[in-house]
Amino acid sequence: MIEIRNIEKHFGDRTILSDISAVMEPGKCNLIIGASGSGKTVLTKCMVGLFEPDKGEIIYEGANMLGMDRDQKKALRQRIGMLFQGSALFDSMTVEQNVMFPLDMFASGTYTDKKKRVDEVLNRVNLKDAHKKFPAEISGGMKKRVGIARALVLNPAFLFCDEPNSGLDPQTSLVIDKLIKEITAEFNTTTIVVTHDMNSVMEIGDHIVYLHNGKKQWEGSNKEIIFSKDQLLNNFIFASEFLQDAKEMRMMEANKQS
Repeated sequence: MIEIRNIEKHFGDRTILSDISAVMEPGKCNLIIGASGSGKTVLTKCMVGLFEPDKGEIIYEGANMLGMDRDQKKALRQRIGMLFQGSALFDSMTVEQNVMFPLDMFASGTYTDKKKRVDEVLNRVNLKDAHKKFPAEISGGMKKRVGIARALVLNPAFLFCDEPNSGLDPQTSLVIDKLIKEITAEFNTTTIVVTHDMNSVMEIGDHIVYLHNGKKQWEGSNKEIIFSKDQLLNNFIFASEFLQDAKEMRMMEANKQS
């Protein structure tokens, strides 16, 4: 579990984050959504230690990250997996080498042990035959799955995903969403997803934090979001006619069941 308490962040005279508090629970897909410039990226960077907030606390399983010494922060970061927006694979390395990279950097053990772990995570993301391929030889969806495998190889307790569906077609996006949700439940991972993809919000949004102008505007689940009366949230989520129609259909179905 990650708890953020009263987080504030300023750059000069600009207030980027203002008094944000939330709890990111294990075994759930915790989504951070909002328009460009709303503070999503800054909040995430504060949570992983790339930025230090000017005020507040970031609590990992009861321990305040901001009060940790260098060794404690290093140990915590080894429990954090990162899936980057552009996958961030090394072009000169094979899929196998990309996934093994964190093990070479942070893990002890023999090459055989590391190879076994790489095989396990590649199998888990359905890439058991891609070991020797280079990033240029695989599709965008496969690159995302390699990125997920690399994020999982150190068996993290916390998984951060930055726009995991960026640049993917709708069908492949559904595959990635399903994989992230399955892995989160399977390993009881505390998963944080920063996304603009409204289909992801509806499909995997167990817990959603909506930011507007650096403040937490709304918080809830994908089941609650369709009934929200927050106009700013509705303008953001249901901007397209398709999603507005989807909202109306879901509300009709919910009313029938009740």
